[in-house]
Amino acid sequence: MSPSAGFPWPAALARICAAPRGLRPRDKQALLAPAAAVPAVQAASRKDRPALPPLDEMDLEEQFVKGHGPGGQATNKTSNCVVLKHVPSGIVVKCHQTRSVDQNRKLARKILQEKVDIFYNRENSLVYKEKQEAERKKQERKKRAKETLEKKKLLKELWESSKNVH
Repeated sequence: MSPSAGFPWPAALARICAAPRGLRPRDKQALLAPAAAVPAVQAASRKDRPALPPLDEMDLEEQFVKGHGPGGQATNKTSNCVVLKHVPSGIVVKCHQTRSVDQNRKLARKILQEKVDIFYNRENSLVYKEKQEAERKKQERKKRAKETLEKKKLLKELWESSKNVH
């Protein structure tokens, strides 16, 4: 079975993976080799759940652009912001969370992996289910807080009414 057999796009799509500048030719070959595909990664460092589906490095376009935001000259003059595009789905992730290009590359791949999982699996994806569970817990906490506040108000009214009776 071909790697793209389960996906809705044609198998003859052009696949591009731009290697970062400054690498030696053998390093670029190692980076672009099919064996260098990213293994299934545990999302959010959780070991008690199944792994996200792996990304094929041949389906990715990677660019390094200048950063933005606070940090002054160190941020605005260095190209350590990673723009990662998943070609088959068209999803683009831009990561500039650290000053390290390597860390930004890893973070961008993790974020892209979660977004691709949501794109293809929708409500069956692990990330979507986690977000729904977190939202449900948040609503429960809000409901409990509201009930507690109402009980306190009722208790205060009873206390006030008992003071007025004596």
